[in-house]
Amino acid sequence: MRTRRRTARTSARSALTTIALAILVLLAWYLLAEPDGSSGADPGDGPVVDAGGDGRDYERDLFGHGWLDPDGNGCDARNDVLARDLASITLDGDGCTVLTGILDDPYTGSQIAFARGVDTSAAVQIDHVVPLSYAWRHGADEWDEGLRERFANDPENLLAVDGPANNAKSDSGPGEWLPGDAYVCAYADRFEAVLVEYGLTIAPEDERALSSLAPGCR
Repeated sequence: MRTRRRTARTSARSALTTIALAILVLLAWYLLAEPDGSSGADPGDGPVVDAGGDGRDYERDLFGHGWLDPDGNGCDARNDVLARDLASITLDGDGCTVLTGILDDPYTGSQIAFARGVDTSAAVQIDHVVPLSYAWRHGADEWDEGLRERFANDPENLLAVDGPANNAKSDSGPGEWLPGDAYVCAYADRFEAVLVEYGLTIAPEDERALSSLAPGCR
C-alpha cells in the first residue's frame, strides 16, 4: 500500500513538474515573440523604424506624370483637394477646375485667397504629407508603378497649403519640419497613418519627433 502511495505521489509530482515546465516554455515564447515597440513587428505599434535609403535614384516621374483621377469622378486629384480644402470656391465650366477660393491654411494658420493663374496659383500648393521622395527612401522604391501612382494621388496624403510653407517643408520628415502648433497633432497623426497604411518605414529622428509630440496630443 505504501509503495503504491509513494508511486502515486511521485507520478503527481512528475505531472506537476511537466505542467510547470510547459507553462515556462509558453511564457518564454510569448515574451520573445512580443514586439518591443521599435521593431515594427505589430502594425498597431506604428511604422518600422529604419534609416532608409539615400534617395539618389529618386525621380518625380517614378510616381506618375501629373495628377490622376483616383476616385473616377472626372476631376483630377489636385482639383479635388482644392475643392475639399478651400471655402467659397468657384469652378470653371468643366465643373472640376477650381478658379478661386479661400484657404484657412493648416500649416501657418493664415487665410489665403486663391486665384488660378500663372502668377497666382503657387500661393496655394498641394502638399504630400509624406513626401514622395521620403516614401521612395522608405520603401516605395520596391513598389510597382501602379502603387506609386496611387500613393501620389491619394487624398489622405494630400493637403492644400500655403505655398511658401510647402516649399520650406520640401521633402522633410517631422524631425526636420513641423507645421504651427494648431495643426501639429493632426499632422503627426496623418504622417504616421499614411506610413502605416502603405507599409513605409520611418527614420529614427522622425520617430523621435512624433514620440515627443504624443504626450501633448492625447
